[in-house]
Amino acid sequence: MALLFRRTLAAAGLVAAGAAAPLAAQTTSPSPITVGGVVYAQWAAQMDSLSPANNFDITRAYINVIGRFNGGIMTRITADVYHDADATAGGSLLYRLKYAYAAWTPTGSPFTFRFGLTQTPWVDYEETLWDYRMEGTTPFDRAGYMSSSDFGLAVDGNFNHDAFNFQAMASNGENYNHTPGDQNKDFAARASFRLLATDDGSRAGGLRITGYVQSGTPTGGGQRQRYIGLVSYRSKMLTLAAEYGATKDSATTSANSLKKGSVLSAFGVLHFGASPLAIIGRLDLVDPNTCSNFVANTDCPLSANYDKRTIIIGGLSYQLSPNVRLLADIDATSYQTPASGAAPKSMSLAQFQTQFTF
Repeated sequence: MALLFRRTLAAAGLVAAGAAAPLAAQTTSPSPITVGGVVYAQWAAQMDSLSPANNFDITRAYINVIGRFNGGIMTRITADVYHDADATAGGSLLYRLKYAYAAWTPTGSPFTFRFGLTQTPWVDYEETLWDYRMEGTTPFDRAGYMSSSDFGLAVDGNFNHDAFNFQAMASNGENYNHTPGDQNKDFAARASFRLLATDDGSRAGGLRITGYVQSGTPTGGGQRQRYIGLVSYRSKMLTLAAEYGATKDSATTSANSLKKGSVLSAFGVLHFGASPLAIIGRLDLVDPNTCSNFVANTDCPLSANYDKRTIIIGGLSYQLSPNVRLLADIDATSYQTPASGAAPKSMSLAQFQTQFTF
């Protein structure tokens, strides 16, 4: 009897172990959904005498929920926590959607299709190349000519390990932080070709030429056009880039409706070998209205002669860990001498900034 009892217990144990094995395998399987975030925190001191300030702040925080599923399906929702410029909110931190889209990459295909509130072709690429969104937005985003996200349908292409890649998008054109607008739409495309490979095999790595075009109609009518050319070099040690863009905006409901602008920018990042230290530098020359009212032109307002601005950024960064980056920099903006002999305007910020991911 005792022998029979022991054998029964052993058999039960084997059955339990067999049942527990697939259960354990299930509990250790990675979840198709991940949650993470990015936070930009800073101390900034405004050094000019016109409006001095000295503050600690959270300039942006993103919460990302990403799903990866069978069949090449990927989903993403990103909440954007930001400072509201509207005084009615008391300057408090608010949140809104930055991204909310589904993407599909067919098996073995070089194409990825995205639909929803998704990345725009130019800003998404240039943020990857510049790699210092923590300091501030990219030149065309900062100048107000485009945004990093919009509602629409997009397709990405990647050929020969990113030797050639592109992004194209049909969108509302009013960006993620505005109402969708009317029936008018924008069409934009970016293409990048690698002329020479380096030890950086990413989509922005190597010696590259990149072009961008955008054409559309803003809400209410008119035209919105963007043309950009970029030459860049990126390796693990060095990033150098120079770009020029021309813009054209008009509205059917306002006088002096035609406005042609330009942005010229150059930036670089130098890493000290395997050291976590790096030097960054950037120069933006922005002319919102390239016309001159000294030449007879009914579309050219008086302010066109005094609206140019120069932005100079320089700093030192330190990669404290894979999840934490530190940056000390100066961000200085000077404006073209205004009319009537008034003193030139300028704004200089001394900043200590952190980027941490989780």
